[in-house]
Amino acid sequence: MVDGASRGNPGEAGSGAVIFDQTGKTVGELTRYLGRATNNVAEYEGLLMGLEEVLRLGGKRLRVESDSELLVRQMNGLYRVKDEKLSRLHQKAQALLRRLDACRILHVRREQNRIADRLANQAIDEAHRKAPKNF
Repeated sequence: MVDGASRGNPGEAGSGAVIFDQTGKTVGELTRYLGRATNNVAEYEGLLMGLEEVLRLGGKRLRVESDSELLVRQMNGLYRVKDEKLSRLHQKAQALLRRLDACRILHVRREQNRIADRLANQAIDEAHRKAPKNF
């Protein structure tokens, strides 16, 4: 499961990914603070982060779930990628997918993606806690 969050669009953004094994056991939870980005960039960054970790772990078959209809449809070739920045992220994701034996990218409802959403928002919240306080 992957997700991105942006507080404003663009605004402060973070990405999250949760990786499950074939039995449904959680094997990884990932967060990344992105600074200022759009929600779509954050969604792609969540996908890239998840794909990179699955490949690092030696995964070969994958089912990706995202609540971003745009991301899912672009990755499945149903929507063109018009935005230049998204196009670069899309190309990077496609290159990572070619290293897998099989991958399905599915759209899920937001309620089904709560863990990845929590992780994406956690990335932003943790960045705030670590930031120096201005008095």
